[in-house]
Amino acid sequence: MRSDMMKKGVEKAPHRSLLYSLGLTKEEISRPIIGIANSANEIIPGHIHLDKLVEAVKAGIRMAGGTPLEFSTIGVCDGLAMNHDGMKYSLGSRELIADSCEIVAKGHPFDGLVFIPNCDKVVPGMIIAMARLDIPSILVSGGPMLAGQSNGEALGLDKMFEAVGKVASGKMKVEDLEELEMCACPSAGSCSGLFTANSMNCLSEALGISLPFNGTVPAVYSERIRLAKHTGMQIMELVKKNIRPSQILTKDAILNAITVDMAIGGSSNTALHIPAIAHYARVPITLDLFNKVSERTPHLCSLAPAGMHHMEDLYQAGGVYGVMSELIKKKLLKTNALTVTGKSLGANLKHFRNRNTAVIRPIDKPVHKDGGLAVLFGNLAPKGSVVKQAAVAESMLKHRGPARVFESEESACKAILGGKIVKGDVIVIRYEGPAGGPGMREMLSPTANIAGVGLGEHVALITDGRFSGATRGSSIGHVSPEAALGGPIAAVNEGDMISIDIPAKKITLEVSDDEIKNRLANIKPREPKIKEGYMARYAKMVSSADKGAVFPL
Repeated sequence: MRSDMMKKGVEKAPHRSLLYSLGLTKEEISRPIIGIANSANEIIPGHIHLDKLVEAVKAGIRMAGGTPLEFSTIGVCDGLAMNHDGMKYSLGSRELIADSCEIVAKGHPFDGLVFIPNCDKVVPGMIIAMARLDIPSILVSGGPMLAGQSNGEALGLDKMFEAVGKVASGKMKVEDLEELEMCACPSAGSCSGLFTANSMNCLSEALGISLPFNGTVPAVYSERIRLAKHTGMQIMELVKKNIRPSQILTKDAILNAITVDMAIGGSSNTALHIPAIAHYARVPITLDLFNKVSERTPHLCSLAPAGMHHMEDLYQAGGVYGVMSELIKKKLLKTNALTVTGKSLGANLKHFRNRNTAVIRPIDKPVHKDGGLAVLFGNLAPKGSVVKQAAVAESMLKHRGPARVFESEESACKAILGGKIVKGDVIVIRYEGPAGGPGMREMLSPTANIAGVGLGEHVALITDGRFSGATRGSSIGHVSPEAALGGPIAAVNEGDMISIDIPAKKITLEVSDDEIKNRLANIKPREPKIKEGYMARYAKMVSSADKGAVFPL
């Protein structure tokens, strides 16, 4: 056992003495020791209940003959960090979470690991740690929040952000907003639509690193507790068979994750996190792989914010495995990929089916023939930019308009709510990338404000920052290279014409190459926005968005 390094032999008597001080018995010390990375806290709604899941995981580990030892990690609630400087720290937390898990697991030789995340950066952060450590590991999340209810209609946090724009434009009364905010988030869990947290928790199933239904069982359902117990039991099987993440997080697993992502219409942030996971798992991929997969993968689920269904509906319809049961009909998945069940994905899929074709559309009757995301290239984004095409109105799939240039999210929001943006405009928000932000802020506020003031089908937004999974509309992010690194987005002037052609995967600044080059040559280097602390160090180390905003290996 790996844990023998800290407990076996005469020379480890001092170590055993410390283990006894924890209250462990000789019998417990002799068993496989399983580390549990717990991201529970009292500030993130998706994490407030994780203490109960940890106890369930511990019960499963003990039932299967192991000894669980829990340690903690950090997390940021993107909703609470939105639209202020706090959002600069969200993406950066991903690497910090991975580092903290790595430090604890390297310092204490566990035989296996159970990772318990739920919200946006904690999920990929823990998967990255899993890949880097390569110790038998499994993930179980906290599960999605139930949808809210207002006047008989389901709603989630996305509607709250859009309601702000409605109040600003006089389309909603403040009293109605106050009533809405009391019912939009009715339970613990990750926000109820297919936003980034739920997208990544669903993709953990496609990656093979969690048990079926990890992504969709609601946080408050008793089945979530049973899933956690089974996860605790299963880590003991993985330890026994020495099944490690390097055997699971392969190129086939990455392809399966991108395929499922396209089918469910996941958050555009998955185009950051999947390349990052691949990077740390030493699986080389490029951003154009998303387009290749999208072109052969139909979009099967219309979930909030783009559609009317929420995560609980996907759960009842058969969950992620229900979606994959449709995808294998066209042989779109790598079914030989190994999973934490100890079996192949194909073997797992024999037990699942699509239970509701209104929520999970049949493979021959999709919502859209192409996948949920598209990567656009052109002289404005030579290394790519990302759009959630499944959430774009048909009238905005092609658009041409004058640039309205802003140097920050705040100034753009002020213009949108102040009525200074008109139909046809292309809003450009720059210096919000991984290094330039720093931290590549998520911009749900401007996109929700655009929708709230009634311009969602008339205005496009382009940024080297990124968008919340709750974003809808023609919102194109991850523009690479970013402005702070001399990308062409830094050369856009007010009034320049920009053309967007999502079906053709093109984004074009209608300015000559020579003019772009001249403009860039005359731009003076900018002082960093954060000059000290973690994010100052992060800005110096982080890669561009097309690489996943990662650190060097």
